Amino acid sequence: MSVAQILVEVSLRKGSHMFSLNDKVVYPGHGVASICRVFEKNIGIQSMVFYELKFQSKDMTIMIPKDKIEEVGVRALSTSSSISTMLETLGQPARHIKSLESGASNWNKRNKDYQSKLRTGSLKDISDIYRDLKHISRYKELSFGEKSLLLKTEGLLVEEISAAERLDEDKAIEKLRSYLAPSIIMSSPKVPVFER
Repeated sequence: MSVAQILVEVSLRKGSHMFSLNDKVVYPGHGVASICRVFEKNIGIQSMVFYELKFQSKDMTIMIPKDKIEEVGVRALSTSSSISTMLETLGQPARHIKSLESGASNWNKRNKDYQSKLRTGSLKDISDIYRDLKHISRYKELSFGEKSLLLKTEGLLVEEISAAERLDEDKAIEKLRSYLAPSIIMSSPKVPVFER
C-alpha cells in the first residue's frame, strides 16, 4: 500500500462519513452513484481527499471534497428496511391538496417547495412529491412542469429501489407503482402513461 493510499484510509476513518471505493451513494437530485475513486489532491498548500462519483443513470462523473460531502447532501444508499418503509408510506393516502391549490397559480408555490425537498435527497421527501403528483393527476391533467417532476421523482425512486434491492429497473418500477394507494392508482383517463 502506498503512502497516499494509507493517508486516504486514515483520512476516511477520521471523518463522520466513511465511504469506501465502490460504495453506492445518493447525490441529491441526481440519483445513485458509485464511488469509483478516492484520492488525495494538493490544492495550493493544502492536501485534500476527494471522492469521485460515477452516476449509474447518466454519463456523468463528479469530484467532491470529502469535507464537503455532508454539505452537498450525499448520503449512503437506503437500506431495504428504509425502502420498505417508504413503499408503505406510498400506500397511505396523499396529503390533502385542495382543488384550488392544484391550479396553475399555486404550481409555482408548490414547485418551490418540491424543489427544496428534492435538494435534500431524502427518500421520504422524494416519495412525498411522487405521491402528491400522482394524487393530483387523478383530478387534472398535469402541467409540463408537474409531469417532468413526476418523471424525475419516479426515476430517482426507481434507481434507489433498483440499487438497494438489486432489482432490474422494470421490476423496481413495478414494485414502486404496486404500492401506490388504490385511490391513486385508479387514475382518470386524462393521465398520461409515463415511459422511462
